[in-house]
Amino acid sequence: MSLGHACVDVYQGAVAALVPFFVAERAYTYAAASGIVLAASLLSSVVQPLFGALTDRWAMPWLLPLSAVTGGAGVALSGVGSSYVVTLVAVAVSGIGVAAYHPEAARAARAAARGSHVAMGWFSLGGNIGFALAPLLVSAVIATGGLRASPLLIVPGVMGAVLCAAALRSARTASAATASEAGGSDDWPSFLRLSGAIICRSVVFVGLSTFVSLYVRERVGGGEVAGTAALCVLYVGGAVGTVAGGRLAERYGRVTVVRWSYALTVLTVAGIVLVPGPAVYLFIALTSAGLYVPFSLHITLGQDYLPRRVGTASGVTLGLTVSVGGLAAPVLGAVADATSLRIALLPLIVLPALGHLLLRGLHEPGRSAQA
Repeated sequence: MSLGHACVDVYQGAVAALVPFFVAERAYTYAAASGIVLAASLLSSVVQPLFGALTDRWAMPWLLPLSAVTGGAGVALSGVGSSYVVTLVAVAVSGIGVAAYHPEAARAARAAARGSHVAMGWFSLGGNIGFALAPLLVSAVIATGGLRASPLLIVPGVMGAVLCAAALRSARTASAATASEAGGSDDWPSFLRLSGAIICRSVVFVGLSTFVSLYVRERVGGGEVAGTAALCVLYVGGAVGTVAGGRLAERYGRVTVVRWSYALTVLTVAGIVLVPGPAVYLFIALTSAGLYVPFSLHITLGQDYLPRRVGTASGVTLGLTVSVGGLAAPVLGAVADATSLRIALLPLIVLPALGHLLLRGLHEPGRSAQA
């Protein structure tokens, strides 16, 4: 499941990694380039809760290989031709594939994890590895053959489909087991507050993943190498943070770890925007860890706040709230076009603080049930 997750989430990272190449090769403005990120996120944000609601009623493990191929096909076609509309449609198709994958995959992973935060951290790590590999994969393919070489980017999708097909029987069993174990009452107020915090986190992450490559090029020079390195640091730091999050949660509790992660991220994002020179890479790494320490904890908290709607909770925490960040990308792009990238990134300092405020007073679902 973790390896399949890595193959699918390559395509979430690939769209942002393609942005500098669209700007360089097709002379897109910042707003036009960020519109591509929006296209990948918009349909995904709308469709993913729908798939989650469907998986609450029926186990659909066959979605796993199908969605892997769909996600890959969209990104593979995004560089074919020069039409902006065709590019938008292609990345939107990829977003639908990613949306279809996550609710059923999270349900199966929850059953396989048997309540372990560390195990869910490993599942989430697979996705983060896919994110981390995306800029390297895109750079290797596009820098060599240009955007016309984008069809080669379907390879991870095919690999993911093979892995998911091999795990299909286990995924079906896990989905059935999770459905049969559903119990307790749904805590919608807590779930909605958690979702609001995740939206704040999402806007920060999508904003950085879209523009940090271009921003670092401006700040430290170094061309494409410097920008790609910044994007890799952002994603690799997330992989480390995800594993650490599960272990910290087992020691200090999920809500406590999530709350402190948001508070510390305020300072690290400020470092990215305000501290000059190569130190920006250190703050990118710290920000990435801060954004990803709570990532797998968001999933399990959401599922435990809505124990009767695990698929819906997965679709929202993994999909809707994460994808909503893409809606802010065109706004940031428009501000960057009108002023500068640095001015456009300044609002990202405030959002983790807002997320921290939303998380104050939340309880551990397990403790509430025991009471």
